[in-house]
Amino acid sequence: PSVLDSFALLSGQLNTLNKVLKHEKTPLLRNQVIIPLVLSPDRDEEIMRQTEGRVPVFSHEVVPDHLRTKPDPEVEEQEKQLITDAARISPDAAQKQIQSLNKMCSNLLEKISKEERESESGGLRQNKQTFNPADTNALVAAVAFGKGLSNRRPPGSAASVQSGQPGAGAIIAGASGMQQVPMTGAPAQQQPMLAGVQMAPAGQPGKV
Repeated sequence: PSVLDSFALLSGQLNTLNKVLKHEKTPLLRNQVIIPLVLSPDRDEEIMRQTEGRVPVFSHEVVPDHLRTKPDPEVEEQEKQLITDAARISPDAAQKQIQSLNKMCSNLLEKISKEERESESGGLRQNKQTFNPADTNALVAAVAFGKGLSNRRPPGSAASVQSGQPGAGAIIAGASGMQQVPMTGAPAQQQPMLAGVQMAPAGQPGKV
């Protein structure tokens, strides 16, 4: 019986409270000011849970910021000044200013996106390889060691040398009596090419 009496008392009080809150003369609770009754510098887990971890403590430092319903006086004065200045501008002038501001913002966004695209393409160009290592190695081997080069002379070159230079036949005829200087480090197959080079007179060492 005592539990039923207590439950009946609590039920009656809740019904009375609901009637008071639903009455048309009762102001909205959202318009009421919350007054902190207990301030503590210690960590409050319940406040942490209700605020999703944003407010760890409910102390005298955070209360003025979290329970403020109006901005700072300086900010409020600036807002009033801006509202006054905006009221002085005609609708046409305001529309023109809005269009110019939108145009400036769109141009700025285009420039930023263009710079991003150029930077991305420049990074790709820097990372892209601009040469073929195999071709480079083949060129170095051909220049340094003669690898892959042909030692055959084109046809008609000997005839052009004989017809174009006077006395070339005598030089070639006397080349058999000349002293041949072997080239150190050069292949033996390249020595017969000395026939097309002008030789020195007999009795003197040849010049390569």
